[in-house]
Amino acid sequence: MAFMQRNVLYFAWLVAVIATLGSLYFSEIKGFIPCSLCWYQRILMYPLSIILGIAAFYDEHAIRKYVLPLSVLGMLVSAFHYMEQKVPGFASIKLCSQGVPCSGMYINWLGFITIPFLAFTGFTLITLLLLVFRKR
Repeated sequence: MAFMQRNVLYFAWLVAVIATLGSLYFSEIKGFIPCSLCWYQRILMYPLSIILGIAAFYDEHAIRKYVLPLSVLGMLVSAFHYMEQKVPGFASIKLCSQGVPCSGMYINWLGFITIPFLAFTGFTLITLLLLVFRKR
C-alpha cells in the first residue's frame, strides 16, 4: 500500500504512455484512420503522458487538480464512443459526419474490446489511481 502511494504518479504516467503508444501503433503501424471521437480522446490522453511524467519526476501530487478533469472528460468521451459502437440506439447519433464513421470497429477482441474501450480503461485507471492513492 505504501509502495503504491509513493509511486502512484509513476503508475498513472505509465498508463498514459501505454495508451499514447497504443494509439500511435494503431494509426501509424496498423494504418487505422482515427475518427473524430478518437481524435478527441487523443487530445485528452497525449498531454497526460507529458504532465504526469513531469509530475512523477518532481513528485508533485498537486498536479491531480489539472489531470483529473482531462481524465474524467476522456472517460466520458470514450464511454460515449463505445456506446455508439455497441448500443444500436446510439449509432443513429452521427458525430462523425465526414471521414471514418465513429461507429466503425477496427478491432473487436473477445466481442467487446474495441479501441474506445481501451481508451476508457486507460482514462479510468488514471482517474482511480489519482483518487484512491492520495499522498497525505
